Amino acid sequence: MKEGQGDTHASFFFKNLLKGLAWFAVIITAYILVQGELKVYENQINKVGDNMLLLLSIFTVSEIVFGIIPPEFFMLIWQTKGVVSEYILNLSILTLISYGAGVVGYFIGYYFSRAPIFKGIYDKYLKPLEGSLKKYGGLLVVVGAVTPVPYSATCMLAGSVNFSFKTFLLLCITRIIRFSVYGWMVWSFPNWFNG
Repeated sequence: MKEGQGDTHASFFFKNLLKGLAWFAVIITAYILVQGELKVYENQINKVGDNMLLLLSIFTVSEIVFGIIPPEFFMLIWQTKGVVSEYILNLSILTLISYGAGVVGYFIGYYFSRAPIFKGIYDKYLKPLEGSLKKYGGLLVVVGAVTPVPYSATCMLAGSVNFSFKTFLLLCITRIIRFSVYGWMVWSFPNWFNG
């Protein structure tokens, strides 16, 4: 992620937020367009959604290892069941796992940043973000929490440079806000378009 030299904190944040909303719009639009065809597979999707241990394990690994699978895919699996209380419970669990995975990422960066095995990961995934951390400070953690910038990577980077842990925990609360807003949109938008 190379940002322009003249980017202000606000432009950096809003540019990445717009990218995140565009990505989210693509996911939701694709889901709405194929939702009718997915009805054929509703039983299979519900079986996957019922296997909480498997889904939460996959999500946890994904959140720790650079957010390989966007959280919205997990939200969509449970949205298809149409039970709002169950959806809110599952979304809450996803949110806590994601927040916790950020904390784990911080400590991975903090404890393993000097280890030889971590150097390859650092050079490939974290070094490109290093300049942004120096320029934007804690805002990079917020951007990682609410946009497609890899959340776990920003958390590892924060830990590797000994960023204040208390400040880090406060900034990561924005991850909860993201999950709340995106979760509401995942629940609501398909219903708006499908009546």
